[in-house]
Formats: sequence, structure tokens, C-alpha cells
Amino acid sequence: MNSVAENIANFLKEYPPFSHLTYDELIEVSKSIGVINLEKHKTLFKIDDKLHDSFYVVASGVLNLSFIADAEETLLNKCYAGDVFGLRPFFAKNNYMMTAKAREDCIIYAIPIKVFKPYVSLNANVLDFLLESFASNTRNSFDKENSGKLVTDSIYNDQTSGEIQYFQSLSYNKIPLKVSVNSIVKEVAQQMTENLSSSAIIIDNNYPIGIITDSDLRCKIANGRFPLTSTVEKIMASPVITVAENVSVAEAQLLLLKHNVSHLCVTNDGSDKSEVKGVISEHDLVVAQSNNPGVLIKEIKRSLSAKELKQVREKLTDLIQTSIAKNIPLQHIYNISGEIIFAINKRAIELAILDLGSPPARFAWLSIGSQGRKEQLLLTDQDSILVFEDVAEDKYRDVKDYFLKLAKRAISILEKVGYISCLNGHVASNMLWCKSLTDWIKQYNNWMKTPGEKSNEISSIFFDYEIVFGENKIEDTITDTIFNNAKNNNLFFDFLGNDALRKNPPLNFFKKFNLEEEGENKDKFDIKNKAIMPLVDGARLFAISMNLRGINNTYLRFKQLAITDPKNTDTYINCAEAFLVLSKFRTLEGLKNDSNGDFINIEELSKADREKLKNALNPMKDLEELIKDKYQLTQFS
Repeated sequence: MNSVAENIANFLKEYPPFSHLTYDELIEVSKSIGVINLEKHKTLFKIDDKLHDSFYVVASGVLNLSFIADAEETLLNKCYAGDVFGLRPFFAKNNYMMTAKAREDCIIYAIPIKVFKPYVSLNANVLDFLLESFASNTRNSFDKENSGKLVTDSIYNDQTSGEIQYFQSLSYNKIPLKVSVNSIVKEVAQQMTENLSSSAIIIDNNYPIGIITDSDLRCKIANGRFPLTSTVEKIMASPVITVAENVSVAEAQLLLLKHNVSHLCVTNDGSDKSEVKGVISEHDLVVAQSNNPGVLIKEIKRSLSAKELKQVREKLTDLIQTSIAKNIPLQHIYNISGEIIFAINKRAIELAILDLGSPPARFAWLSIGSQGRKEQLLLTDQDSILVFEDVAEDKYRDVKDYFLKLAKRAISILEKVGYISCLNGHVASNMLWCKSLTDWIKQYNNWMKTPGEKSNEISSIFFDYEIVFGENKIEDTITDTIFNNAKNNNLFFDFLGNDALRKNPPLNFFKKFNLEEEGENKDKFDIKNKAIMPLVDGARLFAISMNLRGINNTYLRFKQLAITDPKNTDTYINCAEAFLVLSKFRTLEGLKNDSNGDFINIEELSKADREKLKNALNPMKDLEELIKDKYQLTQFS
């Protein structure tokens, strides 16, 4: 037996996806594997290089994967022994989008894709590994927990990068060339040329029974295996691989890989007993690669004006609309949308700095409210605060003046993108909400130690925030202040508890929706204030009182509370699900009417949807009882 192949097989069998192969299969693969000695700082492939015919596994040493954005090299991942990388040739035809460079002397195994592909097609576990890895690139894929995990060739290194591929819309040929089973190959070839088509679907009663492609014409006709006068039945691939109309980029890529084909037939219901709606080619997937949210992030980073940022925001709206239509879980959509909105906010601040010059002190820009909770899908208003480090007294005025100007410019850019300023003035350009760290600590101390004394000044959204730009230590100090003040602070929770219960109930005594009685939204249901905000307020109240740091999102707060407070798990889980259902109603309303979706016309809902909406309001009563039970709501009642 080949001892080199044996050594390689013994190494690979410890790591997925190779651990899913039999030892004999591993030996067969290992016989074709090339061994590369990559010296420290040497490059295996770099951005824009043509794709290799192999993918790679680190046998020893450490290898860095990086990409360049705005002339700056960014490290995406470190690969250790057992890590798989360079898989781009499996999933796309365009060039590498990152650089692989040895951080120290490395031994790399090069696995020919042609040799490995059959094992992917035949072994469900191997395919599942690729599927899972492709769908969930970890934030830190080189920690011990994830050793041996695949490192995807993505330029957008975040937990969301794989999810993106799962609901990214895919443009494909909606008017495919369709021919009958008795058509002559020569005539079909001419039609394909005239239609600039790389394929033709063979149909019977408009159901697909086969497909011929450019490749079939080259391999079966051009080499003389079949004459040009043959019928297409002789050379077609059958059965044809079919997919539903809402197939995602990742699903399409993995089906091509699994079945080793270059085209997929789109049908009404995804089966071959259904009407043909289109055809997806490998080329369509290459185009999709350049259109995903990872690329949107790159576009944002390169934007030089509000107009360019607005164009990206419009693409995000399309993405949200497509995702909801495809019933993608709302929490996934929030994740992607949150990342892109944060990138837009960050770029607006960067453009303001480019305009004004370098800041005179370190600072943190915090998005608050729905943006801070990553719950903004519609073009609702922007809320923000700015915290700058403490400076000498004689410099304070000039420093604050700079940051007010900075905030004014950034907010103006965001307004042009479509995010109007908060109607209550909760923005960083307001003198009240742009101040030094010490002043902010005093502000939070006052709010929490003497709540209600100036109740018109306190807004609970100041307790939902996430840093968009600047110093993380400043944000950490604000968080420490809040949670230190929260300890045994019954007065504060009394205030917050009453605030959470102060909203008018969504249903009246007769279980009918409490509709608006006057104004422009007369006879509509205020889904934001009567249904969603009580859940948001309740989740925040419990999260602060139970010391859940770093979790701002309402859905995730409830999910974590279900673990932290097991006695009331059912209530929290029901509230989490209700929040998503209600948010979806609001988002659909907003997308339909190009509005913030706050007011729902109940009459326009189907009977089933009215019931669904009503059912989503049920957990609010349990939440209300839980708040009353846990906090002595006396002083502010």
C-alpha cells in the first residue's frame, strides 16, 4: 500500500468531512492528493487569481485568509491543522475573492476537486457538512470548538454570511427554450444560438422530461457519437433536476454540486410533474455571487455620498421583501438587515469625519431604540447618542462643538438615505444627547436612582443600544453603569414596570381590536404601540433586572429569559414567538404601503390573518401578570 497515501488518510479521517468516508475511500482520495510545503509568508493563492482545480486542507502550521477593502488588508480567518479552505471552485466559477498566505511554515494537502466530487454526490453526510459549513461561517472559526470546520471563501466574515446565501434571491431565465421530445438536434442547436441560450428543456404536456445543454452538443454531437439528425430524446439528460421558484442561491449551488449538473429546471411546485417556469444555469449563480449582501457591505464601504448609500438601502428593501415572500424566519432577516443598516450608519459617520477632519477625542456613536435592538426592517426613524471621552475643562466646549457638527452631518446623510430623525429629538445632534462619558454616567445615574422626577426626560429606548462606531470601552462603561445601578433598585423597576403596562390594551372587553378613534389613522389598529412595544418593554425590563448583559434584541431576550427563569419558560417562549408574528404583520403593512407599518387596516386582513393577529396578542396578558407579580408596582401606578 502507498505509505504516503496511508499517512494522509490517517490524518484526514480525524476531520470532517473526510471522517464520513470509509477508510478505503479515503485511501483512494489520498492517492491523488498533492503535498505542498508552503514557507512562511508565501502565498498559495491571492485575490483575483484563477481558481485552482483543488481545494485544500492544512496538515500542519497556520495559514491566514485575508481580503483587501479600501486599500486595507483584513484578516478573515486563521486556518489550523484539519481546517478546509479554498472551496470556491466547488461553488462558483469566478476568481478567488481572498488571499491564502502562510503565517508560519505550513504543509498543505491539495485535494483534486474532480477526485472528491463523486464522494460529495454520493455521501449525504459529506454534502451536509458542506451545506452546513457553507450556511454558517463562524465569527471565529479557528477556535478550538470549531477545529476542523470548513472555512468558506466569503468576503463577508460574519455569522450572517452563510444565512445570506439561504435567502438571497436568484435571477434566472424566466423564458427558457422549450422543445418537444421529437425535435431534431440540428434545429434545437440553431434555436439555442438564436436565443443566446445554453440549454433547452424538453417537455411533454409542458412538464419537463429532460434537458440538453451546450455541453451535450459538444460531447455527444461534435465528437460524432450521434448525428445532427438525431432527435433530442437521444442526447438529453433525463430526468431533469427540478427546483421550486423560490430556490435560494445556496440551495441551487448545492443541487448542482450534488447531481453534478450545470442547469436546474424551475417548475411551479419544484417537481417534474409541474409546469416549467424557467431554467437556472451556473452563470446565473456567478452573477448572484456579485449581488449578495456581502457585496452590499462592500458597496457601502466604498460609497462616497448619501445618494450611493440610498441605492444600497433600496437593494436591502428588495432583499427584505424577497425574504419575507419566501417565508424566511424573521429573526434571520433581522440579522442581515441589522448588519447592513449598521454598515450604512457607520459609513455616514465616516463620510462626516472625512468632511470635518479627525475627531479631537475618542468617542462612541450608539444607535438606540429599534436600530440598537437590530429590529429595523422598514424605513423608520433614526435614534442615536454620542459619548465622547472626558477632556480638560477648557477644551470641553470646542470638543462638544466638533461632535455636534459631526452628528449633524452624519444624521443629514442618513436622512437623505431615508431615515428621518427621531420626532422626539433622540439623536446625537441634540445637545442633550451628545456629551462626555462622565456626563452620560451622571445622566444614567439620575434616570435610575431618581426615576420619575423628570420623567419627561427619560425614555426607555436609551437602555437599548449598540455601538456603531468608535471605542468599545466607552460602550462597556455605559453598560457597567446601568447594571451597577440596577442592583436592588426596586424604585427603578417600579418605574419601568409601570411604563411597560401603561399602553392601552390591544383588545377591548368584547375581544375586539381597540382601533384609533380619530385622526388620519381612524379605525386602524396601532400595532406598534398596542402590541409590539409592550413586548419590547417587558423584555427590556426583565433583561435588565436579571442581568442579561449584551442582549438587546427582543426575541433573543425572551429566548434567554426562558433559560434564566425556567419557572416562566412558557410565557417567555410564547412572547418571543408573538413578537415575530406581530413584527411580520407590521413589516408586510409597511412594505405594502411604503410606510412605517405602525397602523394596520384590520378590514383588509383575511379572516385567518385576523385570528392569527388576535392569537399573537394572547401572551401579553401573561406577560402583564408576570410583571405585576415580580415587581411591586406601587409608587408610579
